[in-house]
Amino acid sequence: MKIIVGGIIEKDNKILMVKEAKNKCYGKWNVPAGHLEDGETIFEGAIREIFEETGCKVRLKKMLPIMSGEIENTKFMIITFTTELLEEKISFNKEEILDVNWISKEELKNMTSKNLRDEKLIKCILKMLLENKLYPLDVIEVL
Repeated sequence: MKIIVGGIIEKDNKILMVKEAKNKCYGKWNVPAGHLEDGETIFEGAIREIFEETGCKVRLKKMLPIMSGEIENTKFMIITFTTELLEEKISFNKEEILDVNWISKEELKNMTSKNLRDEKLIKCILKMLLENKLYPLDVIEVL
């Protein structure tokens, strides 16, 4: 099972999104996220992935409900956090990310799979944010 961690950075009713450079999702917008590395906590992994993909420094605030599923015969678990933006200095690896941009929630709601890496996932995240389905970080105990 793959564990994917990432975060939502909000400012002025917009969310910071990344445009993917990977072949399988080239040119599609996604939440800054990636695979958890060996030895990392989910908290460390989320902060690292957000920084690597956006250049932004954040503090994790709350956690959205954990999502799980299967894509291309690979089971996955996605853990997404809301964040507080501490430092906005947009920079990214151009081999992995084509662009980083603030996109309004309304615009994201109207995008389709043509523009979004995973329309169902991103719209589920937007719905959970709208419904305030957020949980304190201490629901996870790191051993």
